[in-house]
Amino acid sequence: MTLMLKRRALLGALAVPALGGLARAETINRPARVIVGFPPGGSSDVVARLYAEKLRGIYAPNVIVDGRVGAAGRIAVEAVKAGEADGTIFLQTPASMLTLQPHVFPREVRYDALTDLIPVSTVCSFPFALAVPANHPAKTLPELIAWMRAQRGEVPFASPAAGSAPHFLGVMFGKKIGVPVTHVPYRGAVPAVQDLIGGRLPIFVGVLGDVSPQHGTGARMLAVSSPQRNPRYPDVPTFAELGHPDLGKDEWFGVLLPANTPAPIVNGLHAAITQIARQPDMVAALDRLEYLPTVSASPADFRARIARERAEWGPIVRESGFQPEN
Repeated sequence: MTLMLKRRALLGALAVPALGGLARAETINRPARVIVGFPPGGSSDVVARLYAEKLRGIYAPNVIVDGRVGAAGRIAVEAVKAGEADGTIFLQTPASMLTLQPHVFPREVRYDALTDLIPVSTVCSFPFALAVPANHPAKTLPELIAWMRAQRGEVPFASPAAGSAPHFLGVMFGKKIGVPVTHVPYRGAVPAVQDLIGGRLPIFVGVLGDVSPQHGTGARMLAVSSPQRNPRYPDVPTFAELGHPDLGKDEWFGVLLPANTPAPIVNGLHAAITQIARQPDMVAALDRLEYLPTVSASPADFRARIARERAEWGPIVRESGFQPEN
């Protein structure tokens, strides 16, 4: 999960004071590690470092980011699953690792977020967007639907990866409007967006932050999956207001602890995350990445969200006929 983020945005996001007036009431008295399954400099790593810096002194005396890259993020989840249940190790991971991958890679996934881990809270969320090249004849989503229906044969669309949430959103979109679509998988958003703005692809579905820098120049976003319009792009309507509420899915990063971690530690980490997410400098740092500091009302609320979204993705993946490559 790596976003096409400008270097300035990354550096600006990381320029956050360490404590910003937060109360110093540690939950554990030993250093802690937040495990991330994606490379340094990527979106998951950047957000983990933002929170790790703030968690020092209010959750643990020190919190470091520990990258466990590999197996599309699964190594990190398994590392926390096997970790000590004393609060010294916790996971930050994208939603898809917990809600989508169990359906996409049923043989490879060897963890259950609801039994092997304890959900604590989401830490941020961000929407998906559907975009076309700037010179595409369709200026709106209804115009794109009409254009797709007028084509002979299947209409190609791209996403950052096979088996990703944008992949299945594109499949859902084609099925809903009654147009056969062909998924063109890429290895990341950067090459896909480059081919989009070069006119080699008619449609791209991906994280808003992957394509938004090109909006109005090389590409045009026609819809976003967030509940409300993005204030930065007020001209881009939501799928829901265009009559497609079932496409209103977003991505989030969430924090989880190993199973059997004592409740006081779980609640202490949740309280610390909630406190940090309200800080103006954290809100500003996430905003520079085009993320929202979304925090679950409680660990139980986060657990319920994972269960609900995992159940929702199951039939979508099955009906798509997707088969992972060996």
